[in-house]
Amino acid sequence: MKKVILTGALLIAMSASLTSLTSCKEVKESAEKAGDAVENTVEATGDAVNNAADAAGDAVNNAVDATGDAVNNATDAAGNTVDAAKDAAGNAVDATKDAANKAVDATKDAANNAKETATDAAKNAANKLKAKIN
Repeated sequence: MKKVILTGALLIAMSASLTSLTSCKEVKESAEKAGDAVENTVEATGDAVNNAADAAGDAVNNAVDATGDAVNNATDAAGNTVDAAKDAAGNAVDATKDAANKAVDATKDAANNAKETATDAAKNAANKLKAKIN
């Protein structure tokens, strides 16, 4: 901003020094042109500042949005991990139940087979004993 003001003052001073070479009308026109140039420069500087502020605001908003997305993605991933762990635990429980049931069934079958074998052996022994007695 200081450069703009100093440039304007320099232009006006230069215009004033040229008064001996030019007419008053020309000096006035030069001063008006210098004033217009200063005004245009000030407006352009204001626009540049506004544009920079808008760009900075947009950058902050984009960063906030990106951070929010990253947090949401991390939360989703953590939830998926928890769900997978629950599923794995449920599957392990089911597999354990199935294995225990199979073990119980096998034990029952073995006990029944042993009972049948013992019963058959006892019947055979009794029949042999009867046959010897008769």
